[in-house]
Amino acid sequence: MIDELLKYDTELFLFLNNLGSETWDGLWLAITAKLTFVPLYAVLLFLLYKKFGLKSLLIFVLVIALMITFTDQITNIFKRGFQRPRPCGEADLIDQMRFIAVRCGKYGFFSGHSSNSMAAAVFAGLMLKPYYKNLIFILLFWSAIVAYSRIYVGVHYPLDIFCAI
Repeated sequence: MIDELLKYDTELFLFLNNLGSETWDGLWLAITAKLTFVPLYAVLLFLLYKKFGLKSLLIFVLVIALMITFTDQITNIFKRGFQRPRPCGEADLIDQMRFIAVRCGKYGFFSGHSSNSMAAAVFAGLMLKPYYKNLIFILLFWSAIVAYSRIYVGVHYPLDIFCAI
């Protein structure tokens, strides 16, 4: 059962990863870069400040820092526990896939980028929902784009993404 699931996961990865082209590689590398969305985070913090004030913003920043620390640590525990090699680390796949990431890393189950972006999207979206009711949908879409970027650049399987969100 698990072997069959992993086989389908690999097939879906190869399909999604090979949808890419050199024309779009720069965009997807930018999307997957850690610092690309700092301006978005700044806007979200500004909106939180505007609606809740400075004292609440400081609490939000602490909660966000704890949330990101937690998701990073859980990701590392799972990666070390499962030890599932990233697709870019699989010798059998490297000739069938597009690997354009800057580095590969050793293990990939599950995606820290995906879990962090989803956590930020849900937190900010729910906190600001009374004021901007459609913002959560925009943030969830953004998080899905960040998640797909990890498949596009060749460092995560779809199951890694699905388990992260």
